[in-house]
Amino acid sequence: MQLVVARIGRPHGIRGEVSVEVRTDAPGDRLARGVVLSTDPPDAGPLTVATARDHNGRVLLTFEEVPDRTAAEHLRGILLLAEIVESTDTDAEPDAWRTHELVGLRVETTGGDRIGTVADVRPMPAQDLLVVELANGEQRLVPFVTAIVPEVDVAGGRIVLDPPDGLI
Repeated sequence: MQLVVARIGRPHGIRGEVSVEVRTDAPGDRLARGVVLSTDPPDAGPLTVATARDHNGRVLLTFEEVPDRTAAEHLRGILLLAEIVESTDTDAEPDAWRTHELVGLRVETTGGDRIGTVADVRPMPAQDLLVVELANGEQRLVPFVTAIVPEVDVAGGRIVLDPPDGLI
């Protein structure tokens, strides 16, 4: 199974280096030198990590296939995908989910009212945000914290919200 491990941002410098928005808990493993990553869209890759470094809290990468800034500019917005082997570890965190497990789940209130569905999960520095698509097509960003999201029932196909006034 392939999962998104990063999104390519803007170029950095003139030698083809790019900033990336990390979307994995293990960037040291997933974005290490020599790792071959698939891309979305597929025609942009695969890309082989040549270098990886931290620069003021941002991860910067170069790829063997990207010789300069001009080529790096064309990668902006590309998603980097890694092959992930599903874990059968029974000690896994009970409140840890992957984006693909949450997208498409029905979203309802603690009172049982249907709000919409999960369209995406956006990783943010403080906490992740659920992108909830309402029935009318509008989207709302919901902090993915226990106080607002007291229940995630992947098997039951739903997420329960206890939203503060004005959030939805």
